[in-house]
Amino acid sequence: MSNAKKLLFLLSLYTISLFSQEKHTISGTVYDDSSNETLIGVSIYFPEANAGTTTNEYGFYSITLPEGNYQIQISYLGFSTITETIELNQKITKNYKLKEASESLDEIIIEGNIEKLNVRTPQMSVNKLTASTIKQIPVVLGEADVIKSIILLPGVTSAGEGASGFNVRGGAADQNLILLDEAIVFNSSHLFGFFSVFNPDVIKDIRLYKGGIPAKYGGRLSSVLDIYQKEGNSKDLKVTGGIGLISSRLLIEGPIKEEKVSFLIGGRSSYAHLFLPLFNNDNTAFFYDLNTKINYRINDRNNLFFSGYFGKDVFGISDNFVNDYGNQVANLRWNHLFSDKLFSNLSLIYSDYFYGLTLDFVGFEWDSGITNYNLKYDFNHFVSEKLKLSYGINNIYTKFNPGNIAPNRDDSGIVAEKLIDKYANEFAAYVDVEQKISNNFRLQYGIRFSNFTRLGQDELNVYQNDQAVVYNSQFRVYESAEPIGIETFDRSDVLASFNNFEPRLSMSYILDNKTSIKASYNRMAQYLHLLSNTASPTPLDVWAPSGRFIKPQLLDQYALGYFKSIKDGDYSLETEVFYKDIKNRIDYINGANLIANNEIETVILNGEARAYGLEVLFKKNEGNFKGWLAYTLSRSEQRTPGRTSEEPGINQGEWYSTPFDKTHDISLNASYELNKKWTFNSNFLFQTGQPTNYPVGQYQLQGLTVPIFDDDRRNADRLPAYHRLDISATLTPEKNKNRSWQAEWVFGIYNLYSRQNAASINFRQNRETLRNEAVQTSIFGIVPSVTYNFKF
Repeated sequence: MSNAKKLLFLLSLYTISLFSQEKHTISGTVYDDSSNETLIGVSIYFPEANAGTTTNEYGFYSITLPEGNYQIQISYLGFSTITETIELNQKITKNYKLKEASESLDEIIIEGNIEKLNVRTPQMSVNKLTASTIKQIPVVLGEADVIKSIILLPGVTSAGEGASGFNVRGGAADQNLILLDEAIVFNSSHLFGFFSVFNPDVIKDIRLYKGGIPAKYGGRLSSVLDIYQKEGNSKDLKVTGGIGLISSRLLIEGPIKEEKVSFLIGGRSSYAHLFLPLFNNDNTAFFYDLNTKINYRINDRNNLFFSGYFGKDVFGISDNFVNDYGNQVANLRWNHLFSDKLFSNLSLIYSDYFYGLTLDFVGFEWDSGITNYNLKYDFNHFVSEKLKLSYGINNIYTKFNPGNIAPNRDDSGIVAEKLIDKYANEFAAYVDVEQKISNNFRLQYGIRFSNFTRLGQDELNVYQNDQAVVYNSQFRVYESAEPIGIETFDRSDVLASFNNFEPRLSMSYILDNKTSIKASYNRMAQYLHLLSNTASPTPLDVWAPSGRFIKPQLLDQYALGYFKSIKDGDYSLETEVFYKDIKNRIDYINGANLIANNEIETVILNGEARAYGLEVLFKKNEGNFKGWLAYTLSRSEQRTPGRTSEEPGINQGEWYSTPFDKTHDISLNASYELNKKWTFNSNFLFQTGQPTNYPVGQYQLQGLTVPIFDDDRRNADRLPAYHRLDISATLTPEKNKNRSWQAEWVFGIYNLYSRQNAASINFRQNRETLRNEAVQTSIFGIVPSVTYNFKF
């Protein structure tokens, strides 16, 4: 036999033995030993095979390996690592319970600490914050806040103090998908942006996706903020709470049937308004919210969850002006394990946002809102150690109530009017693949198909040439078109239908065990639009669906990053560059009226937007001194060219800065643990001033000087730069060994050097001097706070 034939024969034997090598699956769930809470993102690692996986959103893991003896390592930040040897010669179901590394008042730390795994995974543009980190960050009035905390991350900004919402990579606030236990939250703020609706005591896991977004998410362009609530302690009754200067919170969790059924109920409320009568002030401003959850572990293959949230804000000036708004969400979920490789989650979700306004001095009541019903079925299929599939379907039915005006007393001069309700249905199906091509190269790719159907409504205006906005060439302005007719429809009729394929791709290439480069591309479609011409959303803003006159927004985003773990993960460096291209971004004609407008299409034009930039995040992850430095250099622009050669478009068809364009954004967060009693925290923020418009001239009218603004020159100026420094100190008294009570005091100072940051600048004539002047409005100066937290 020739040497070539011998070699071919040996290769054939090796190939046969390789493919005939039997493989087995080990799967199970990882819990917190003290509470039986499932843990998300736990690392399951097999050193001999150089293979591993992580637990999913419900603590489940599965991995298939060749038959043999292995060492298995189960590790999670804040918990003691489990290391043991297993003999994998058959299918194994094995659950693990991790013990906290040390007793602490802080919440369970929900964050992967496996820097090598973070370097290797193709997922990029994702930030995670722990509940304990959020509690340590100094914020205004001492109330721990999720939204204010993520603003410290690269690529995330806000419209300023007292402004609701947040902006990601130059996107608008309505381009963020905010999920609480899978339910959509349409307004994330309390008290017009001073606080967020998320109680940090209840939070289990927080992840912000800015790019490379998995195919299971859709419906928004800029980001996904995915928040999961805790499930409830199924072993012991536990109470957690805090008392602050203007608000307090309380969380109770425990078993209904030990290790089988658990409950959680948490509430918050502000009470500063209770002290206003002491100062002869009958105004009011307060919020409250309630979180609840029931977890029923039927058996090893089936779990049932019911979770809910209800929050409300009330703001009033005596009885003449009363404003209330809030969110209600509920989710019934069923986890089912079809096999050791196939995990499923079926969810039925209800979400509602409502807004009410009463103006008693004119006899006026107003209410509006948006309600949706969401059915989704998701699967995790752990095919092999090198291949994992995620796939599912999702259907959302939405009702839009743009407004209902009614008189609230008999002598009111208000004429009742109901703005026309709108209806839509959004269906999506997706498949996502995580694949290990080699030890150095990994892919995550998938596609999402979405269909949006605008359903029939009572009336729909008809316009000449289907143009709801016309250009007046004589006065060189865009104007609202007059309807030439009205169409009526049944609810089952289809007014418009849109189909989009949304591919996703992320990849990572490992340069060494500590360094990788990553790249991603994602296409997203957004069918809902928040109608707002203010710098930040207000409760009065109205959501509108795509249809005949409003096209769906479409995004293409590209990102490239360099990631490095330094000194075995003690430090880490993440850098990314990104480019976003958006089609059909809505824009408004000059003088657009968005309030109670039944013909909203007559003030809207479809344009385009783009954003690009560089993000740098340097973190110190270990030791008594921890923290991060984040820097973002970016631009965010939009333009709306003319529809014909005769039309100039908005801003003469040229690119102009969006209201959320911040060229430079720097944030520094630092935490120092002096000893077991004292921990010190601080953060510093600097942002380029928000784009705005200043007057270009003035004229006299009846003895008054009136400023002139150039309507063809949008966002050409800027407010002064925004910056501030916050500090806090946490005192943890020594725990009495005979008592379960744990407590801490948090002392904070917000805006330490009392920077008067400009929320806005208005121009007027001084009544005394008759001179023109610019008047700056600032929300906060220096604000001290103290909070008492407890746990037992």
